[in-house]
Amino acid sequence: MDLRTKISTSRMGGYQWLIVILCFLLNVLDGFDVLALAFTAASIREEFGLSGAEIGTLMSAGLLGMSAGSLLLAPQADRFGRRPLLIVATALSALGMGMSALADSTASLGLWRVVTGLGVGGILACTNVITSEYSSNKWRGLAISVYAAGFGIGAVLGGISAVFLQEQYGWRAVFATGAALTALVGVALLIWLPESVDFLMSKRPAGAKARLNQIAAKIGMPGDWDIPATVAHKKKAPVLQLFTERYRRSTLLIWAAFVCIMFGFYFVSSWTPALLEQAGMTKAQSQTVGMMLALGGTAGSLLFGGLTSRWPARSVLVFFCAASAAAIWLFVGLSGILALAVLLGVLVGGLMNGCITGLYTINPTLFDADVRSTGVGTGIGIGRLGAIASPLIAGILLDGGWTGAQLYAGAAFVVLLAALAVWLLGKPRKLEAV
Repeated sequence: MDLRTKISTSRMGGYQWLIVILCFLLNVLDGFDVLALAFTAASIREEFGLSGAEIGTLMSAGLLGMSAGSLLLAPQADRFGRRPLLIVATALSALGMGMSALADSTASLGLWRVVTGLGVGGILACTNVITSEYSSNKWRGLAISVYAAGFGIGAVLGGISAVFLQEQYGWRAVFATGAALTALVGVALLIWLPESVDFLMSKRPAGAKARLNQIAAKIGMPGDWDIPATVAHKKKAPVLQLFTERYRRSTLLIWAAFVCIMFGFYFVSSWTPALLEQAGMTKAQSQTVGMMLALGGTAGSLLFGGLTSRWPARSVLVFFCAASAAAIWLFVGLSGILALAVLLGVLVGGLMNGCITGLYTINPTLFDADVRSTGVGTGIGIGRLGAIASPLIAGILLDGGWTGAQLYAGAAFVVLLAALAVWLLGKPRKLEAV
C-alpha cells in the first residue's frame, strides 16, 4: 500500500482537516472578491460615470483574469508543485486587490481586477485538487463541500463589509480590506500548507521521499513510505493529453458543464442587486437579497456534501442543475415581494453553489495525478469564460432593452444545459496516484 492509498482508505486526522480549512479560507476570499465588486458596482459606476455595458466589462475583467490564471498557472502546478504555485497566486491576488483600492480610472481598475483574477484562478486550480487529495474516500464529498461553502461565506462578508465600509470610508476600503485578509492567509500558507502527496509521487522532485515521509508523520501515518516505480517513472503530461482518447470525452463534457453553471451563477451573483434596485427596491433591500443568495450558497454546498454520502455525486449534481434552472426562472417573477425574494434568494444561492460544489467534487476524479491540476485548472478556466461572458452580455442586453425577466429566463436555460452535460458524464473514478 502506498501513501496515496493509505490516505484514501483511512480516517482523516486533524492536520488533514487543517489543510481543508486553509483551502476553505482561500475560497472565502474568492467569494469576498466577487460580491464586493457586485455591491460596490453602483458606487463605482457613479464615480466614473459608466454605462451598463461598461460596468459589465469591469465585472468581466476580474473573471477574465481568473480564466487566464486557471488556464496558464494550473499546468505550472503540475510542473513545479501545488504549494509554490498556490503561494504565488495568493500574492498576486493580494497585490491586485490592494492596487484596485488605489485605482484612479476605469482602465487602471480593470487592469488590477485582471491581476486579482490571475491570482484567484491559480488559487482555485490548486485548492480544489489539494482538498481532494488530502481527503479520504469516505469524507471527500464533505471536505469539498466545506471548501466550496467558503465562497458563500466570503460573499456574505463581502456584502456586509460593502454596506458598512462604503458608508464610512467609500468603496475603496472594501478592496483594501480584501487585500489585507488575502495577505494574512498567504502567511498561513507559508507556515502550514504541505506539498501535494500526489505531486511528490508522480513527479518525484528532489528530496521527494523525505518530504513524503515528513508529511506522513504530520497526518498521523508515520513510516518509511516509498514511491512505487510505476509512479516514479511516469512521463510528464502536457495539456494536449486532455484530448487523448482516455480523457477527451470527459474533458469536453466537464468544460461544457462548467461554462453553463458559471454563466448562470455569475449572472445571478453580479447583477441581482442592481436589477432589483432598478426594479424598485431600495439599495438596502436589494443588497439584503444579494446577501441571501450568498448565505443560501453556504447551506447549499454543505447540503450537497451530505447528499453525496447516500447517492452518487453525479446524480445529485444533475438534480441540483435542473432545480437551479427552475428556481432562477421563478425568482424574477416573484421578486416584487421582498419576503418571497429573500426566500427564493436563499434557494437559488443554495442550489447554484451546490452545482459548483458538485463540479469541484467530480472534476478531480476524471484525471490521474500527473495531469490532475492541469485537468482541474483548465476546467475551471474554461468555465470562467462563461463567467466572463455572463455579466458582459447581460449589460449589453440590458442597454438594448431586455427586461430582468428575459435575462433570468435566459440564464435558467443555460443552467439547464449543464444538467445534460453532467448526465452524459460517466461514473467518476476514485482518485489514483497513477
